[in-house]
Amino acid sequence: MPFSARLQARGIQLLLGRVMARVHKDLRFTDIPKRTEALRVETGAGPVSCTVYRPPVATAAPAPVYINFHGGGFVVARPEQDDHICRYIAATAGCVVINVDYAVAPQRTFPVPVQQAYDVAAWVAANGSAGGWDGSRIAVGGHSAGANLTAAVCRLARERGTFSPRLQIIDSAPLDQVADPATKQSLIAKPLLSPQLMRTFTAAYVPDAADRADPLVSPALADDLAGLPAALVITAENDRLRDEGDAYAKALEAAGVAVTHRVFEGVDHYFTHTGPVEAGREAIDLMATALRTALSA
Repeated sequence: MPFSARLQARGIQLLLGRVMARVHKDLRFTDIPKRTEALRVETGAGPVSCTVYRPPVATAAPAPVYINFHGGGFVVARPEQDDHICRYIAATAGCVVINVDYAVAPQRTFPVPVQQAYDVAAWVAANGSAGGWDGSRIAVGGHSAGANLTAAVCRLARERGTFSPRLQIIDSAPLDQVADPATKQSLIAKPLLSPQLMRTFTAAYVPDAADRADPLVSPALADDLAGLPAALVITAENDRLRDEGDAYAKALEAAGVAVTHRVFEGVDHYFTHTGPVEAGREAIDLMATALRTALSA
């Protein structure tokens, strides 16, 4: 990776890290208590820190488990940005939530985050009795870059047969890392994601352009989607990533995957964190409801 690209990515880490950790005050669910503990999982790409969110005490044990991968363009390492989502899901879906602090670029590039994400999920599935959850009832999901990792984890789980997620949540995901970001249009003049920011993210995460068509990097370019877990795909009307998310939902459905696809109108990328509040709450509740349904059987 050219030094200038590394420098740009480091600058984004410093500038955006604190901003991304801030969530709209009316989306913080301050009425929901926080019952968490730290977890460290050894993976083939180094140890990974996680935060475990426990459901209410009255929840029947062992509870099912949901693994969450945060966003940040594969560059910003701020898992706490999803604290509100993790608390809400643990409280309302009746499951243990594990929020994963995977490694980010430019310090660690593809395939390290994918390997860490998959290894954590496989460990969670295999260690339910030790962790206090039901590893046979497992779901994975994420937001933006974390949704991309979710798709990759589901591909690897299908190929290796190690565990079978009952649901994948794909929220506002970058799914085609080959197309020039300038070709990804928005309905508004100044969407949150600019082409230059997107190029910087991709260059940092996948410095070798030859890797960008890999299905683990660009799930939308894969032609073998049959047998993947049921999916909840959320897209935002004004998001530059909306079209590829919509197309991925259709491709999954065409491959025989059970898909629930919801386009939230009048909102941009990251709306589950920055608002508008009504849409953000509705999307997070949709995630919790889908998880409750998928994991209850």
